Amino acid sequence: MQITLGLKSLSLTNQNVKIQALWISVFTSLTAVGAWLEIPTQPVPFTLQTFFVLLSGALIGARNGAISQIAYLALGAIGLPVFAGFSFGFAKIVGLTGGYLLSFPVAAFVVGYLINLNKSYLWVLLSMTIGMLVIFTLGTLFLNFVYLNDWKQSITSGFFIFTWWDTLKIFAAASIYYKLQNKN
Repeated sequence: MQITLGLKSLSLTNQNVKIQALWISVFTSLTAVGAWLEIPTQPVPFTLQTFFVLLSGALIGARNGAISQIAYLALGAIGLPVFAGFSFGFAKIVGLTGGYLLSFPVAAFVVGYLINLNKSYLWVLLSMTIGMLVIFTLGTLFLNFVYLNDWKQSITSGFFIFTWWDTLKIFAAASIYYKLQNKN
């Protein structure tokens, strides 16, 4: 059985399962670190989480990228302070920024799936942009329905405010992915 990890294709053996588990753990941890590197804004902070969400799908594949993000959410839900502002708990997942958090596994899967179809730099950029749009869409919808109940304010404070920052993250993540792929 072959499993695509993004970096290379491996057959499923005990050693490879350990390697996959290691990479899943790495991206779970990096997403937490990305949450802690924040610029507090209201209602949603600027963080590096989405950068690592995109890279998780790109580098370890759709399935493993999604698993790494599910693990991240699970750690926060059970009480580890892995969310922005060192926060934690199930209430955080269903609260103000819950839509963004819940979109992470979906976005990682989408990015990994799309990149597996084509590895050109422009396709990687497009794939990561689509992944980021998944995050923005679910996050903004959730923000509107749970907190603001005002579409204009939700789109402004949950989407537009992040476009410049997240565009930089898309280019950085795509460049890192592309550099690593060209070394293999």
